[in-house]
Parts: sequence; C-alpha cells; structure tokens
Amino acid sequence: MQAITSSDGTTIAFERSGKGPPLVLVHGTTADHTRWKPLLPRFEAQFTVYAVDRRGRGGSGDAAGYAIEREFEDIATVVDAISEPSFVLGHSYGAVCSLEASLLTRGVRKLVLYEPPIRTGGSLYPEGTVERLEALLDAGDGDGVVSAFFRDVVGAPDAELSMLRSLPNWPARVAAAHTIPREMRINDEYRFEPMRFYAMRVPTLLLLGGESPPKFKDAVEAVRAALPEARVAVMPGQQHTAMNTAPELFLREVLDFLLEPPLPGH
Repeated sequence: MQAITSSDGTTIAFERSGKGPPLVLVHGTTADHTRWKPLLPRFEAQFTVYAVDRRGRGGSGDAAGYAIEREFEDIATVVDAISEPSFVLGHSYGAVCSLEASLLTRGVRKLVLYEPPIRTGGSLYPEGTVERLEALLDAGDGDGVVSAFFRDVVGAPDAELSMLRSLPNWPARVAAAHTIPREMRINDEYRFEPMRFYAMRVPTLLLLGGESPPKFKDAVEAVRAALPEARVAVMPGQQHTAMNTAPELFLREVLDFLLEPPLPGH
C-alpha cells in the first residue's frame, strides 16, 4: 500500500501493482480496494494498477465533516500524482467521484463508469431507507446495514446477495458500514449538471447491466447525453455487480475499450 495527501490533508491510500500504462480503480459504496482483487491478475497483465481506498475505509483517513466534493478531489489528486495520463474505472458511487474528478485534472486518458447512481427524478432510495440503515448502524449491526443496502437500494436478488456475502471482501464491506448512510444522503443531494460536461473530450465507456433497475438506466442515459465522447455497453443478464457475477463479460467490455487504439486527435 502507498498513500498520498489529498487537498484537505486527508491521507488517501492505494495499492499499486502490475506493469504498463496506469489504471486507477475507484470502488463504490460499502467496498474498499479489495473489491477488485479477483480481477487484478487480468488488469496487472496490461496495466500498472492503482486500486484506491476511498476516504473513511481501508488504509485511507477521513475528515470530521463529510462532503462529496472532497472525494472528487481525492481521485484527482491520485491521478495528478501519476507521471502520465491514466485510465480511470469507477463503480457506482466511485463512478460519480471519477466523473467529477475528470473536471479537476487533465490526467484522465479514458474513463469507464459503471452505473453511477445519479438522481434524474425523485429520490434514489425508498422512503425511510437511510433512517432504517442508521438504526441498524446505531445497534451495531454492520452486517445488517450492508445486507439491507444491497437488497433494498441496489436491488440485488437473493442469489446475488448470497454470492456477495461469500466473497473474502465481505468483512471489509461490514467494516465500512458507517460510511453507507452518509454517502446515501449526500448522493441523493448531488445534482448532475450536464452543461458542465459538454466540453469534456475524455473518451468514456458507460457500463449498464441489462437487468439493472430503471434508475441506473436513466442515470447512464443522462451521462451519455452530456458527454460528447461517451458510449454505452449493456451487459445482458447483469445488474450492479457484473465484476462478480460475470467477470469475463465485465473484463471483456473494459479491456476492449481501454486497449483499443485512440481515435485521431486523441
């Protein structure tokens, strides 16, 4: 593990491995850098991987007050610390952080965003969900918080939730349970402003599960419409965690995009 200091003085840790052009991996809510471990051998064969622990979990520090903007700065700081332009892959909440970070640095070479939870209409969450998770957290039931998040927010079927619970990084998810309610509250307040991205020239792949809830489909379409060089890849039969449920499909979409020759002018 290595670490850098973000703009507000918070330590942001990442695991560096592999050899090749840099690839920054940004996990979503509930996770830490270990969520990428099953995919690392394939990534490390092509890239120097920087698997980030977002603030509040793993080896990273935290701040007294939470603001999503600090997360944008964290990812931009990691990218700026690398000596050449980087590929960036962000999942879920980490996709929002990666997208916004691309406006703070010129060091993003290509961007992969997997179902950023961007609000396009009403609340992203069923009424009372955040309060219910906070009550579980106050009762010391971190496992219940994570399980309820995947079941009630992500919409993971029982079989997918059972699979996630069986993975080695489930304890890390439980350890980060305290970050879930705050990210849900802030993410529901975050407003995607398309006009800010109309001039962004970073080639972007938007990943979408073919069986994902409508809120993710709406969010992906909103981002696609705003980014001049974005395209969508739909993964048939998948939802929000295809890197676990269909890793070969996920890797094929990501690697084909990242490794394809750049278009003229890029």
